[in-house]
Amino acid sequence: MSNEAVAPANIASYIDHTLLKPEASEADILKVCAEAAEYKFKSVCVNPVWVKTVTKALKGSGVLTCSVIGFPLGATPSDVKAFEARGAVLDGADEIDMVINMASARANDQGALVDDIKAVAEVVHAGEAMLKVIIETSMLTDEQKVIACQAAVEAGADFVKTSTGFNGGGATVEDVALMRKTVGPDLGVKASGGVRSLADAQAMIAAGATRIGASSGIAIVKGEQGSSAY
Repeated sequence: MSNEAVAPANIASYIDHTLLKPEASEADILKVCAEAAEYKFKSVCVNPVWVKTVTKALKGSGVLTCSVIGFPLGATPSDVKAFEARGAVLDGADEIDMVINMASARANDQGALVDDIKAVAEVVHAGEAMLKVIIETSMLTDEQKVIACQAAVEAGADFVKTSTGFNGGGATVEDVALMRKTVGPDLGVKASGGVRSLADAQAMIAAGATRIGASSGIAIVKGEQGSSAY
């Protein structure tokens, strides 16, 4: 983490260009892929039904394919999350963003969280993909956020992530800093939900984020203000 602001020219490499609206059409998805290739975003993040389409569209671009699992509630049995993740990886996903079991997090049950995350981590890593763990910070106390991050580390996740953007609230500088402090220097931290401007993104990176999830990626790299909630 650095106190120096990331230049607009370099910010694109932090951004997962995101389209998770359930009503998104194939034309919408292909537009996002074209934008990601043009601006050199890190990845395109979509629902699992679009992974094959995105993988094909991004071939040769250097942009990764990311998909969400157990999204947006996380209230799916762990073996179902693992099955869903395996399918997304087989379809071409390079990265998986899973939602934890929020009931376990709110009950401070770190063991249950580890089991939930590990079930997905094993299949994701077997497919040589990377796992990000969404802890939905707006629904947790600071103590619960720490427990969820510790569970992600113990379960072998590659990243922790603030939010789905669908359950109220979003990324805050304070949460990103707490998550970075908890996981240490080696795990990734992804800030998502409400990151709409270059200043927002720079603040999250200064706090310790190594990835930004946003549907306002183009506005961010242009130094403009995006309008989308996610």
